[in-house]
Amino acid sequence: MARPSRHRSSIVAVNLTFAAICLLAVPSSQAQTFNVLHNFTFAGDGGFPSAGVTLGAGGNLYGTTYDGGSGGYGVVYKLAHASSGWTLTPLYSFQGGADGGYPEARVIFGSDGTLYGTTSAGGDNGNGTVFRLRPQPQACKTALCPWSETVLYRFQGGSDGGAPGYGDLTFDSTGNIYGTTVGGGLQSCDGGSCGVVFKLTPSGSNYTESVLYSFTGGNDGANPYSGVIFDSTGNLYGTAYSGGANSAGTVYELVSSGSGWTEKTLNDFPPAGGSGYPIGGLTLDSQGNLFGTGFVGGTVFELMPSGGDWAFTLLHTFDGFDGPFGSLTRDAAGNLYGTNATGGPYDNGVVFKLTPSGSAWTYTDLYDFTGGNDGGFPVSNVVIDGKGNLYGTAYLGGTDGGGVVWEITP
Repeated sequence: MARPSRHRSSIVAVNLTFAAICLLAVPSSQAQTFNVLHNFTFAGDGGFPSAGVTLGAGGNLYGTTYDGGSGGYGVVYKLAHASSGWTLTPLYSFQGGADGGYPEARVIFGSDGTLYGTTSAGGDNGNGTVFRLRPQPQACKTALCPWSETVLYRFQGGSDGGAPGYGDLTFDSTGNIYGTTVGGGLQSCDGGSCGVVFKLTPSGSNYTESVLYSFTGGNDGANPYSGVIFDSTGNLYGTAYSGGANSAGTVYELVSSGSGWTEKTLNDFPPAGGSGYPIGGLTLDSQGNLFGTGFVGGTVFELMPSGGDWAFTLLHTFDGFDGPFGSLTRDAAGNLYGTNATGGPYDNGVVFKLTPSGSAWTYTDLYDFTGGNDGGFPVSNVVIDGKGNLYGTAYLGGTDGGGVVWEITP
């Protein structure tokens, strides 16, 4: 199964196309205030942020880059408020070996206050890792103070899974970790493997992996790029990029029972030309409705429970062919926020908002990337702080071509 064009095998081609577009870019004119907080340089700070950021204490931002760093395999970074703006500190630079390499997903804070994440490669035979980062036990006396990495699991690429994608890790109340891998598993799909949903259970100072579900590539779907989320009763939900009745991906549910987990397909996406091939994950509201995006066809959708089944509603369709990579973010008022990697007047991507209005949704274009110093090709999710400021990343562009971290203030 071929990964979407943003993956490392196609980065050069994407950059060449992006460079040509940048020559024609002109400034955007949105009403919101847009600021670039950091330009990635491919040096110690990294480059090509394929994931969004996570809000930490004091409004600090934490994230990953796919490339750059001292080893060239990506970094985990912190952006902190400073008197004159924001200061980036690299927390860890991947070396591409046993420690992992090429992180595609965000880092997430666990209940212990440390950062958890995945790498798509490195580990054992290049199959990726799950890792944890902790601050140094003693106070840092230098400007650059790396955090300490512990690899919690190294995927073998067989039945245990391999190559975690863009999805966030998820925790339950007892500290177990849940996630997905694009590859590995018990079945083969289109010359590759179909992927799994996994669980890591703490056992003393170690973690034990168990596979909750191994995709078959049939009606259940295949190749989950995004992670899973819990509902209030402990069921898991996610998207699969391919497979399904129309080979265009699925939305699935995993229900725990005494003997394991049972998979149910909630939605089969239509054949090519419709809303299909979901890369981003799902967002859940208080009524149990699910919101997500389709990459091919460029759509935002809602799934509502209805008499033991699920009703699919198309909320928005973007111009062009490709759609969002990242998951949606929902605020307290029920508005949805996200990014689209392409589109907008300069075809370098947009930040958008969808506002519920009765039975309809109103689309607002919050920012159009020009492909210049403001960045372009945003593939991340969006996070919102307590003041309503939005934060995210753009994979390309910026002053050094390595992407940016951006802020939109209302």
